[in-house]
Formats: sequence, C-alpha cells, structure tokens
Amino acid sequence: MARALLCTFLALAAAAGCTPIGTNQVVVTGAGDDLLKLRSGPSLGFNIIMGLPDGTVLNRRQCVTEVGQRWCEVSLADSPSVTGYVSADYLEDR
Repeated sequence: MARALLCTFLALAAAAGCTPIGTNQVVVTGAGDDLLKLRSGPSLGFNIIMGLPDGTVLNRRQCVTEVGQRWCEVSLADSPSVTGYVSADYLEDR
C-alpha cells in the first residue's frame, strides 16, 4: 500500500512539473519602460531589489492586499532564489 501511494505521489509531482504547492507561472505585462519593481516587501515603502521588464516569467506564490493594493510574492523562473513582491496589476497568467 505504501509503495502504491509513493508511486502515485511521484507521478503527480512529475505531472505538476515539481513546482512548489501554491505556485504558478505568470508574466510581467504593462510595465513599459519603467520596469516593474521587485520589492523586499508588499508595499511601496519597501526597498527595490530590481526592475523587471515586460515578458519576465515569474513563479507566483501567495498574494496579499495592503492598503487597497494587491501584492504577490514571486521568484524569478530562471533564478528561483531571487524572491520579492510585485504589484499584482502587472501580472498575467501564463
């Protein structure tokens, strides 16, 4: 029984692309020449880590609402160790 459960789990993980639970890929859109600011926390008061151009693929984790603005915790798809928060207004599902 345990072996069957393990095989089922591994098959599901492979089918899901081994992405962490609660994540999905999104693309930066509408930032234009200004670049979307990746911030250290979920508001304009946090430090800017880097600017992200339109077309950047991100792994979205969880989103929160702060002072009427929705912010999503993300990581770069190509560099998952680079994480931060961006405005959800500039994210489009992939």
